[in-house]
Amino acid sequence: MSSTPRTLSGLLYKGGKLVRPDQRAASELRPVEIVPDFISSAEGSALIRLGETQVICTASVEDGVPPFQKGTGKGWITSEYAMIPRATQDRTPREVTRGRPGGRTMEIQRLIGRSLRAIIDLEGLGERTIWIDCDVIRADGGTRTAAITGSMVALGLALQKLRELRALQRLPLRDYLAAVSVGIVGGETLLDLSYAEDSNAEVDMNVVMTGVGALVEVQATAEGRPFDVEQFGNLLDLARPAIQKLINLQKSILKLELYAGANRAGPGTPPER
Repeated sequence: MSSTPRTLSGLLYKGGKLVRPDQRAASELRPVEIVPDFISSAEGSALIRLGETQVICTASVEDGVPPFQKGTGKGWITSEYAMIPRATQDRTPREVTRGRPGGRTMEIQRLIGRSLRAIIDLEGLGERTIWIDCDVIRADGGTRTAAITGSMVALGLALQKLRELRALQRLPLRDYLAAVSVGIVGGETLLDLSYAEDSNAEVDMNVVMTGVGALVEVQATAEGRPFDVEQFGNLLDLARPAIQKLINLQKSILKLELYAGANRAGPGTPPER
């Protein structure tokens, strides 16, 4: 193959190797920043920047729980996810104009809620609901994983506020949690895919993991042809240290005392509603 750079579906190749749009190494995260208390009116909030991707995450506390949790003494965590129209290169109409959220949106907001419930002792939360709202203001790949990582900070700040108000006897938090995307693009295994990389990926995988390295969710999809178990393991190995780096950033912001009275991997929760 010629060493002359060429563009293919928005990606640049040189000497037969993929050159990432931002010149990152294959195992390198984009620059990441989490700004806590970004929305002062919410019990907890954070703005997460992951390269060009930016998501505002808020945690709002309400008394009461959904009907299926009433009388159990347990709380609930749920999520909503949306993108502003010009988060993308071309304007994307608001889903409210269509009358209901799209399938992708429903999938992502359920993922966020599931992920956060995995690290919370719902009984320790009491019969209250924490709404996690994630609004993407700039989308360049990895919005769902950035939303999970930022929401962990928003949730932690909300729990801290409840503890300060003596509404909680203890923080019902078992562990930290973060997420990252990995994939195979042009035959190369890459960490933290941008939009151009994600849209050209042969394999696209999102990994959600706790601070002790327990898996919460893995979403892996092959485009075109299957991938094998060895490749799956390589992707997981690529994700693990990146997630730990994100969790270390969360810890530097929150400095939370974790609840040690339950299995940190977390017990089962009621079915998705």
